[in-house]
Amino acid sequence: MEDGKVSDEPKSAVELAMERLRAKDLEAGIEAKPVTEEQRAAIAEVRQIYEARLAEAEILHRSKLRGSQDPGERETLEEQYRRDRDRLTSDRDSKIEKLR
Repeated sequence: MEDGKVSDEPKSAVELAMERLRAKDLEAGIEAKPVTEEQRAAIAEVRQIYEARLAEAEILHRSKLRGSQDPGERETLEEQYRRDRDRLTSDRDSKIEKLR
């Protein structure tokens, strides 16, 4: 249904799923608000900053790996990198959610 017009075309699985999610949100009292252009710009900036931070973390991680031959140390470096990546991703997602 677009612009109040009924369509004879069958709906795709994605369209049906989105309708169910919207209905579920309405039942839960969640109101969908459109994102403003200012919010979009701020979200894009946050994504760009965190993309750069993630790239920097990966470069540093690879550099440290090249300098290590010890399997135990390499495992520790891998775990630190995973934690750093998860933290950066989580920080990015929280900032984006606050902007919305």
